Amino acid sequence: MSNTGEPNSRKCIQLENTLSIISGRWTLLILRELSSGTKRFAQLQKSLKGISPRTLSSRLQELEKNKIVVKKVYPEVPPRVEYSLSSQCEGLIKILRDLSEWAAEHFEHGKE
Repeated sequence: MSNTGEPNSRKCIQLENTLSIISGRWTLLILRELSSGTKRFAQLQKSLKGISPRTLSSRLQELEKNKIVVKKVYPEVPPRVEYSLSSQCEGLIKILRDLSEWAAEHFEHGKE
């Protein structure tokens, strides 16, 4: 990490907080699905085989609380809710893609 005047310990804490948010079970898969565009809850649940509605709802709420995901509720009957990545999440998605490429280069089939 570069030293830009901010203490390194603060940067480490910020990084740990970020990793804590995105390392939850299913979270990276949710981000992957949303990186291709806006999705409704049922679309996410269908594409994430095995995730319970409760878990999906919980993960989406946490991501929304941390301003990674934007939830848009349309005033319709029945209600329509869509989820998308926030504009500030674009940099995170780029980092995750780069990390995925790095992992693929350095860890073959889950082994070093």
